[in-house]
Amino acid sequence: MTQTSTPGEEAQLSVELAGIWKTFPGVVANAGVDLAVRRGSIHALLGENGAGKSTLMNILAGVYRPDSGELRIQGLQHQFRNPADALSAGVGMVHQEFRLIPSFSVAENVVLGAAPSVIKTRQIERDVAAISHKFGLKVEPSQPLWQLSMGERQKVEILKVLWRDAQVLILDEPTTVLTPSEVDELGDILRRMANDGRSIVFISHKLHEVSGICDEATVLRQGKTVAGSLDMATTDSDELAHHMVGTSPAIATRPEAATPGRPLLELRNLSADGDRGVCAFSDVNFKINSGEIVGVAGVAGNGQRELADVIAGLRSPSKGTLMMDGTDITAASPRRRFQSGLAYIPEDRLGVGLAPRLSITDNAILRVYRQQRRGLFILAEKAMAYCSEIVSRFGVRSGDLNGPIATLSGGNLQRLLVGRELDGEPSVVVASQPTRGLDVQGVKAIQDLLLDQRNRGAAVLMISEDLDELLTLTDRLLVMEGGIIRAEFDPGTASRHEVGMAMLSHAQVTAQS
Repeated sequence: MTQTSTPGEEAQLSVELAGIWKTFPGVVANAGVDLAVRRGSIHALLGENGAGKSTLMNILAGVYRPDSGELRIQGLQHQFRNPADALSAGVGMVHQEFRLIPSFSVAENVVLGAAPSVIKTRQIERDVAAISHKFGLKVEPSQPLWQLSMGERQKVEILKVLWRDAQVLILDEPTTVLTPSEVDELGDILRRMANDGRSIVFISHKLHEVSGICDEATVLRQGKTVAGSLDMATTDSDELAHHMVGTSPAIATRPEAATPGRPLLELRNLSADGDRGVCAFSDVNFKINSGEIVGVAGVAGNGQRELADVIAGLRSPSKGTLMMDGTDITAASPRRRFQSGLAYIPEDRLGVGLAPRLSITDNAILRVYRQQRRGLFILAEKAMAYCSEIVSRFGVRSGDLNGPIATLSGGNLQRLLVGRELDGEPSVVVASQPTRGLDVQGVKAIQDLLLDQRNRGAAVLMISEDLDELLTLTDRLLVMEGGIIRAEFDPGTASRHEVGMAMLSHAQVTAQS
């Protein structure tokens, strides 16, 4: 599909991408893509995982160089060699996978790569605090990044672009770690930016957000533009979904209830500290039986991440007992828990779940590499065969299995991670934000896999900030706020409003993470 513009229209365009091609080994990511973004507008870029959205935006942000095609910013043609070139032209990108240094402070991460040669720490912290206050992105500039929750780290990524005063902002799934109220606040922030003449490219799989926030939308499918500059005032979610996948989205319905069996995971008076040495959660008590999914709802930073880490053995509890199928595993190592039948799908897929510097095959065998070697050496053919099976069974779209895992899209990264963890039929599955950042079909695929685990008798703990997902998928729903289990609901009868109110029952409590 080719887009053309008149001279008058060109004057109103801040971004023009025409005929963009980009290939990786075995994969055509962009096949002649066109994109036109008006000055002062919020433009949605839509498509399934693997449709080429992130690759196209990485080209616009100077991370990749296109194989062919034209790129114009504010009417001027550019060939970016690196992100610094793009920033010089006024283009900044907030990446889906965080690009931050844990040992640096918030302010140091914000100004990294763009600070003056002599850094006046106090002045920079004041500048960052002013921007943070102006746009409602509440983070402490002097705080070390490693102490922040995933939601807070997302705010730091947004601050990085705001501090550079970019006129074209690319936001790749910016709402995946935000609460509904924070999404509304972000929409207001973006609208003020657009009214000030900035242009925003907004990547999201949540079609209701796109309808509420964006002015126009372009849809990619299989690396090609299938619909360009759709007017959101006259385009509904069904039409967008049809362009994305060729069909309208199915209405989510609750699955049939399973018959629970014996308790497979039990938490008794469990407490743990966060990274700051402050209590992250306290006196948590609940059981998960065979054949049920128990959900944990809550605003980011209320102890959910630490809870998942304690169950997986990545963090030691300060008190309490953790039982798995009648056996005390409180002091067991992560490896011992894995051998006992525990699977863990962490929320930070590239920081905790996968190793970005390793190949697709190496990541696929991380849990079973001892079975893939002879002596000290990995058997390459055996490892490749194992990876191929995971890729095939769980629908991972990939090219060269020996290529770096970072070349996979977010959805395919998640499919590989989930496939690796569920291989071997675990008895207990801990899934933290398992569908974050996925498209409609990707979400359904992961949800179906978790339901399959439940239906075969596994105990599934699902931690998610998507309340609609929890109300649809889970058999029991716990609400965690301020590090405490505040309430338990029957998802089949509970309303979204009453669960949401329980999540905010102590709105003044600060996140302890």
